[in-house]
Amino acid sequence: MLTKRKKTATVKEAGIHEKDTGSPEVQIALLSKRIDELTTHLRKHGKDKHSRRGLLQMVANRRTHLKYLEGNDKKRYNAIVRKLNLKK
Repeated sequence: MLTKRKKTATVKEAGIHEKDTGSPEVQIALLSKRIDELTTHLRKHGKDKHSRRGLLQMVANRRTHLKYLEGNDKKRYNAIVRKLNLKK
C-alpha cells in the first residue's frame, strides 16, 4: 500500500510545482509506484486473481496517461519515461 509519506515524496519528485497532484507526470509516477508494490505482492501470492486484475487495470490506465502525454507534449513524455525507467 502506498503510504502518505511515499505518496507526497513521489508528488514532489514528479510534480511541476509543490501542490501538483493532477498533472499526467504525477499520475504516471503514482501509478508506477502502485504497480511496483502490487507486482512484489503478486510474486509472493501467485493465486491472488483479484489483485492481478487491479494490476492490469492500473497498467492500462498508466498506458492511457502516457499516450495522452506523448500526443500533447513529446518533451515531457520523454522526460517522464527517462525518469521512471519505463519502456517506450
